[in-house]
Amino acid sequence: MLILRHLKAFLPLLGGIIMLAVAVACHAQGDQASSQPLLSQADLDRLDTQASSLDRLHAVVIAEHGEIRFERAFGGSGVDRPTNIKSLSKTVLAALVGAAIQAGVIASPDQPVAELLGDRVPADIDSRVMEITVGHLLSLQAGLERTSGDNYGAWVASSDWVQDALSRPFVDEPGGRMLYSTGSSHLLSAALTRASGESTLALARRLLGEPLGITIPAWPRDPQGVYFGGNDMRLSPRALIQIGELYRNDGNVNGRRVLPEGWAKASWQPRGSSAWTGDGYGYGWFVTELAGETTYYGRGFGGQALYVIPARQLSVAITANPHPPSPGGQFQQDLHALIEGMLEAE
Repeated sequence: MLILRHLKAFLPLLGGIIMLAVAVACHAQGDQASSQPLLSQADLDRLDTQASSLDRLHAVVIAEHGEIRFERAFGGSGVDRPTNIKSLSKTVLAALVGAAIQAGVIASPDQPVAELLGDRVPADIDSRVMEITVGHLLSLQAGLERTSGDNYGAWVASSDWVQDALSRPFVDEPGGRMLYSTGSSHLLSAALTRASGESTLALARRLLGEPLGITIPAWPRDPQGVYFGGNDMRLSPRALIQIGELYRNDGNVNGRRVLPEGWAKASWQPRGSSAWTGDGYGYGWFVTELAGETTYYGRGFGGQALYVIPARQLSVAITANPHPPSPGGQFQQDLHALIEGMLEAE
């Protein structure tokens, strides 16, 4: 009877041990299943065939679960040599701003950019400039007249790009609609330079290049020596994949936090929308849906693109001929179709 009483007392504990063992086994099976490649060879072959038909395409690199599953050069500099990524630089610059916040160079996206620019802000400026935050510049919601499009030539021909961008008339309030403007991105580069005491290039190499193990060559500068914010950076497709993976992993690289916790989620939250595509825009990233999956992407003139699809654990880097004439929005739609064709099961 004594043995029976002890056995009855032990049964609940035994049951708990069995349930725990089952849970651990199921979790392990789940982890094993989630680590299996989602893309079949047929998916990749389909993409390869479709990509080969796009004349301007230079390279495509695809990482799944952090592993390179596909890479092919169709022309240009290939997959491992830096190339001009044009306005895809805005996405990389947004990553650098996040890294600068993590490093304490910038306080937060809510910090007024005038605090960071200091004496770079003209004395007789519209008082609303003082309301523009780092976040407003990241989401292209400064409210200032655009320096892109028809205004681009005059802006880059000016003697002081920072002063010219800040002196533009307000066409909306800070935090208003998205106004695609490279001048807004360049203000971020100037703010990073003054706040850190380093060039944007040096900061990018220290805060992104070193932890990600990627090469970041020098790129053009403005008349005052500030590296161009939001255009003409040079990165290889493989380096772009590391930027995509950095966001997919919420700012962590090999156990090291490079971006603030939650930065990816904040960056992917739409704050405005493109006047041309209707896609949402966060901190340097557009938001759309491809083949039923929420997709985040950055893009640049001529067909430079970086896609992150978290639900499929994918990062895709694409480079193309960056020289005029631009194929326009149709080529971007061709790239979207390329991704959709890969994701959709036959």
